[in-house]
Amino acid sequence: MTDLKQPISTPPPSRPDIAERRGITRPLSVAPMMDRTDRHFRFLFRCISRHSLLYTEMVTTGAILHGERERLLAYHPDEHPISLQLGGDDPEALTECAHIAEDLGYDEVNLNVGCPSDRVQKGRFGACLMAEPERVADCVATLRAKVDLPVTVKHRIGIDEIDTYEHMLSFVDTVSRAGCDRFSVHARKAWLQGLSPKENREIPPLRHEEVHRLKAERPDLVIETNGGILDLDQALSHLAPRHGQPVDAVMIGRAAYARPYSFAETDRALFDPRASIPTRREVVERLMRYISDQLDEGIPLGRITRHMVNLFVGHRGARAWRRTLSQNAHRPGADLKVIEQALRPIPDDILDHAGPLEVTSSAVA
Repeated sequence: MTDLKQPISTPPPSRPDIAERRGITRPLSVAPMMDRTDRHFRFLFRCISRHSLLYTEMVTTGAILHGERERLLAYHPDEHPISLQLGGDDPEALTECAHIAEDLGYDEVNLNVGCPSDRVQKGRFGACLMAEPERVADCVATLRAKVDLPVTVKHRIGIDEIDTYEHMLSFVDTVSRAGCDRFSVHARKAWLQGLSPKENREIPPLRHEEVHRLKAERPDLVIETNGGILDLDQALSHLAPRHGQPVDAVMIGRAAYARPYSFAETDRALFDPRASIPTRREVVERLMRYISDQLDEGIPLGRITRHMVNLFVGHRGARAWRRTLSQNAHRPGADLKVIEQALRPIPDDILDHAGPLEVTSSAVA
């Protein structure tokens, strides 16, 4: 392993200019996911792609204003560009939280108009706000008037019976007139009653063609599509003319968590053809330097390694890697030796290969 006292990475890209208050336009982003995209997973993904846009988990305005603000909003400088996703429907509370985000150096704030959970609905925000476009527009207008950060919106293609393309277009038009010019569209409608959040990610059919149509009919807006996109090739297909009208960006969800290293070629494919592709060994070494610092701050090892278990999924040694981390990282006093032990069964040809490898069905060791 390399010297743990070396810098965690090369200097991160400079913070994007936000003078025009337009959303950060990156062709690939990692979606906000509850219990997934905390700061430790975001750092892991940043070791794989230096330039993709990263989102926090959704954080409610109440949690920020009355909860453990430092724990909820902490992030590493290498995570830029990073967007704070807010849950709420009160313009003043959202503005106060956006000011806090601005002071902490976040690159943008994003409004959650897509989560269908019962808890979120009881708070009168998330996907149910698609039925109240004027309220969303009021939130956006207030934020644009009082905060210098870009303000973007993530929403569903529809909810319940409000699910035609015309409904979505009307929602986007209303909110864009208030000053939002970037929309991340989950290409499945949501049923607010009768389906769980997990079922709402899987059962309603995908309608990416309507997101592409939205881009064609509103070319001045930045349109990002989200939902069911499993790998980089699928992402590229939405960005290419052969798919029809290409969208501006693609948001990856569970696939980024289930197989994070499958996106190792992202920077070369989408940002810079000369960009280096990190090997898995390099990713783990960067993570170990980060973990060393986190352990010094009292963060338990298991809080970080729970996001690392899928780094080798589908390859020789993956099961032993996952088992070692899962069984040992939570123990009192667990340190970097657990990761070193977990690495031993991973063959060098997997550790040192730059770029994804074909998944092997026999990878059971």
